[in-house]
Amino acid sequence: MNNIIISLIRDSFSSATPILLAALGGTFTFYANVFNIAMEGMMLIGAFFAVLGSYFFQSWLIGVLFALISGAITALIFSLFALYLKTDEFLTGIGINMLALGGTTYLLRNIFNVKGAFISPQIQSMPKWDIPVLKRIPILNEILNNHPFIVYITIILAILIDLIIFHTKFGLRLRATGEDKETARSLGVNPYKMKFVSILLSGILSSAAGTFLSLGYVTLFSENMSNGRGWISLAIIVLVKGRPLGILLISLIFGFFESVAFSLQHYNIPSQITSMIPYIITLVALFIYSFNKTKKEFAEQ
Repeated sequence: MNNIIISLIRDSFSSATPILLAALGGTFTFYANVFNIAMEGMMLIGAFFAVLGSYFFQSWLIGVLFALISGAITALIFSLFALYLKTDEFLTGIGINMLALGGTTYLLRNIFNVKGAFISPQIQSMPKWDIPVLKRIPILNEILNNHPFIVYITIILAILIDLIIFHTKFGLRLRATGEDKETARSLGVNPYKMKFVSILLSGILSSAAGTFLSLGYVTLFSENMSNGRGWISLAIIVLVKGRPLGILLISLIFGFFESVAFSLQHYNIPSQITSMIPYIITLVALFIYSFNKTKKEFAEQ
């Protein structure tokens, strides 16, 4: 029984990482007051180009570079429409998501000549790290060691982004832009520049989340492999009001239930049912949050 629990906790870190990374990126757009639902598409594009780079150059590092560049380009496209052409942010995000789904499917079939998924021994996965000091502590060694390096970096990023947003001049300008761009402008802040930077950071981190999916969590690319994780990231951001440490906690909880759902498949429970579990948990959490918020607002009236 203890081994099962340890295994579930261990797997929750890997399950949580792509959601956490995308949500941390979305935190910047949240505070800049940019309604960014394109994280799903950015993640999917990052996952594809990570495999593309890793396969052709047989280097996971080139794969990561390809993914981050693709995420930045996707963010530029979003910014072009939402900021420069002033199209509706929601519709722009929908367009990015549709482009990502259709585009990666098209490229998968025309570059690799396969449908569904592409698997090859030439795809180089991310290296896994061990923390030497943890090897002396049996349980922590089993839970925290031998993860892809990006898992550890993501946890550190959550702490750093919390410090950046709430304890730096950049964070102050970002929040001022989101609260009132006219006031921010009067203080010498360029709101469009801050919004652009927030979208760019979101694109880079969301594509990094996709990179982990295709080179860390598994070593392949499949159609629509982001599988709603971008939407879950958005829901988590709203749930905790953009608090990076809160995002870290909720992402780990979601990752735990995703691990539980996966393990239940070994007991002949249909995968269609088990795959619903983490999403149902998220919906319940959103309902509780919305109910408490409405109750609080009603009490204040």
